[in-house]
Amino acid sequence: MQSKRRSLPVITFLTSRARTKVKMPIKPTREEVMQWSESMDKLLSHKAGQIAFRSFLMKEFSEENIDFWLACEDYKKIKCPTKLAYEAKKIYAKFIKVEAPEEINIDFTTRENITKNIGDPTPSSFDLAQKLIYSLMAKDCYPRFLRSNNYLELATNADKSQ
Repeated sequence: MQSKRRSLPVITFLTSRARTKVKMPIKPTREEVMQWSESMDKLLSHKAGQIAFRSFLMKEFSEENIDFWLACEDYKKIKCPTKLAYEAKKIYAKFIKVEAPEEINIDFTTRENITKNIGDPTPSSFDLAQKLIYSLMAKDCYPRFLRSNNYLELATNADKSQ
């Protein structure tokens, strides 16, 4: 007996530079896609929403924002102090330090406070920076995402029921 394998939907986003194909591991329903327009929290609470938003941010050269936000969400769940320290240093090196490979846009004071305390990290070490980045995405990127071809194509092509 042959099992039915569901293929992953391929969503093609048009950019001014090129077509970007993103495989969605989870195909959202139309209802889920429509919920994403209610709030950024609803968008970020769905894995498919995170993927769609990240692909949009890639076109805008600002995917470091969602990458940082998601890294912080994972970081806050860590219970082991040794792992917490290790992950704090990784996040710092990747997103916070000046000239970091995916440096996020935060103010000097926030960056300095994180730098001073990175040697003794806590689960809340990145909270202020995460809030700043969330606010930036909510006020700037999220409204543009909702008007983008990325979102409109998803809303049009999503299954009505699943």
